[in-house]
Amino acid sequence: MKAAVIMGSMSDLDKVTPCVELLKKFDVEVEVRCLSAHRASAMLHEFMETVNENGTEVVIAAAGMAAALPGVVAAQTTLPVIGVPLSGSVLDGQDALYSIVQMPPGIPVATVAINGAKNAAWLAMEIMGIKYPELHAKLIEERKKMEADALKANEEVRARFL
Repeated sequence: MKAAVIMGSMSDLDKVTPCVELLKKFDVEVEVRCLSAHRASAMLHEFMETVNENGTEVVIAAAGMAAALPGVVAAQTTLPVIGVPLSGSVLDGQDALYSIVQMPPGIPVATVAINGAKNAAWLAMEIMGIKYPELHAKLIEERKKMEADALKANEEVRARFL
């Protein structure tokens, strides 16, 4: 199981780190890069050539403002690409969200919420879980834990107001 996570700049690192940590928690091999679509386009292209040949199965691309990175990545691969719009401009991530979801036909980018890097990791693992039964089983167990936590919270609220 292998994923790539690319961010557009160092200012994105804190927002992307939870994604990388979650993937690693589930034993997904992760290659992480900081490659701007605008300022490091040649290196991005070189990395995408590697990604297309090294067994990577999903790419997560996080960027803010013009957020060209996910689209540029998607244009260079047929692997699933998950875009993460990041806040950081006066438009607080809305500009990035619109940039990522408005891809032309044939070059799709799955898109999560603004600053939704953790959900990008979850989605990437669900995609890989189709191929890897052990990952699929771990995801099912995690959902059961989430349900148990939600039900526990419900009981605590009910008990508080009895």
